[in-house]
Amino acid sequence: MRPYAAVIFDMDGVIVDSEPLHEKAFQQVFEEMGYGTTHGFHFPDYYGRSDKALWLDFIARHAPPQPFDELMAWKQGRFLTLLEAAEPIFPPIPSLVSDLARQTRLALASGSNHAVIDAVLRMQGLRTHFETVVSAQDVARGKPAPDIFLHTAQRLGVDPADCVVIEDSAAGVAAARAAGMRVIGITNTLPAGKLQDATAVVADYDAVRRLLLDGAA
Repeated sequence: MRPYAAVIFDMDGVIVDSEPLHEKAFQQVFEEMGYGTTHGFHFPDYYGRSDKALWLDFIARHAPPQPFDELMAWKQGRFLTLLEAAEPIFPPIPSLVSDLARQTRLALASGSNHAVIDAVLRMQGLRTHFETVVSAQDVARGKPAPDIFLHTAQRLGVDPADCVVIEDSAAGVAAARAAGMRVIGITNTLPAGKLQDATAVVADYDAVRRLLLDGAA
């Protein structure tokens, strides 16, 4: 993957094993709303996408009485409770991020809201390693549109072609490729076949380390 000027991490499913917690939080809220078995959503279809995308589809399908902002806050509250109890940072991440930060510039581009991102990055001192942090809240369109990655590159002052993205979702891979970036797809969430449009597909963080760090000066 070298040379590159910056590495951009996705968060959910890459830094933190949070996709099951997102699904559990949505399911809790759906049950409290009375849609526990009738919501009609297949959660893997939304991996890599924002809560906004799912809630907009839910509102279009069910027309609930609660306004959009209330639904967003309701699910986020449930998720943060689950996240703070579990602290599910992938074990290899702290050392990988620390080692990369000594070699290159790091950024994070996540479909989560800033409150969730901040909660994750407080864990194990991760925030200190990232020069810039971008949320789906900061751009008009979420993944698979390229907006979040283009905005991240702009904030870094780096050409998109000089960025490498680490992603776990098909939507994230599509967004990074649409932004003109190279992307490493890691099979934390989806099988390799679902990430086939990535520049490289890997099964673990040792492979990420080999692609980005091994042999680096």
